[in-house]
Amino acid sequence: MKKLLLAIAASACATVASAEDIKIGVVLGFTGPIESLTPAMGASAELAMKEVTESGKLLDGSKVESVRGDSTCVDSAAATAAAERLITSDKVSAIMGADCSGVTGAILQNVARPNGVVMVSPSATSPALSTAEDDDLFFRTAPSDARQGQVIADILNDKGIKSVAMTYTNNDYGKGLADSIQSNFEASGGEITISAAHEDGKGDYSAEVGALAQAGGEVLIVAGYLDQGGKGVIQASLDTGAFDTFVLPDGMIGDSLPVAIGDDLNGSFGTVPGTDSQGAEIFDKLAKDAGITPDAFSGESYDAAALIMLAMQAAGSTSSADFKAKVMEVANAPGEEILPGELGKALEILAGGGEIDYVGATAVELVGSGESAGNYREILVEDGKNTTAKFR
Repeated sequence: MKKLLLAIAASACATVASAEDIKIGVVLGFTGPIESLTPAMGASAELAMKEVTESGKLLDGSKVESVRGDSTCVDSAAATAAAERLITSDKVSAIMGADCSGVTGAILQNVARPNGVVMVSPSATSPALSTAEDDDLFFRTAPSDARQGQVIADILNDKGIKSVAMTYTNNDYGKGLADSIQSNFEASGGEITISAAHEDGKGDYSAEVGALAQAGGEVLIVAGYLDQGGKGVIQASLDTGAFDTFVLPDGMIGDSLPVAIGDDLNGSFGTVPGTDSQGAEIFDKLAKDAGITPDAFSGESYDAAALIMLAMQAAGSTSSADFKAKVMEVANAPGEEILPGELGKALEILAGGGEIDYVGATAVELVGSGESAGNYREILVEDGKNTTAKFR
């Protein structure tokens, strides 16, 4: 009898010990040139964590806690310091982030790889990240700008636009995207009259706009950030009459830009990752019910956090060394398709030894070294708002 009681007590202790509080870092530019986007991104990732915690099905009832860090989007030293703190002091098991490509690459090389920690970025799109040394630790739910450049060239051609001027923010994201747009548009017979970098954080962009206007072009492509330099270039262009129609890649898409510029932005168009899938519709409702106003990269953030937790369940471990190999498995077929709001169901299937195909909010399919295959929403600014023209 005594042995039986001891066995029961040991079993109870083991059950309690197996459940743990899991910390996941959320590293986004809560300050900086995309700060209007990151509240919804962070909240969307945390929505997935809340859903998993409330299901009680992750690793014998473990709870998931978000620990935020500010990437600033542009300051690599600040971003790496934030990530280092999350890993060494807060003991996070993985990072949902970062956001902008330069700081994401810096965190990957200086923090994630040395510490062996998985990163899943919802918005770092530089083509250079596709071939970066990552020890199989880095994934992203947003497609590479190699694909976005192709889509933008297609839109320009569909609109019959033959010549464009282009400016880009002077960092890894801006340069990689500008190169992709230029190579794709020129290959299709279009002309880039000028491709010039601009710096963020300036108060006056009249000199940059003067050079762009002198080169000419039917429209101006602004491959920048909606809360800083990109917005400044657009306002200066409108003030001087240099350009009146703008092409807005993903870093320029957010509800705040049409509000800031006003009706003069109507008629401009652009691209942002997105799908018209059932999952996107479900996520939109879940987010709004939770008090989140979905914006660019919100769905990708929910999906990034979800993939981390599902991979942990598949591996039966919170150690990145164990679950990094499971991220691609849970993201792709074969297996039962999983949509937003079904994370508890997915965890139960995995716990029973079954397979899942996480579709999520953005029709997730990871290819190559672990990046999104790529779906885009074509945006038209109309009546002071970003509207969906079509999906590509």
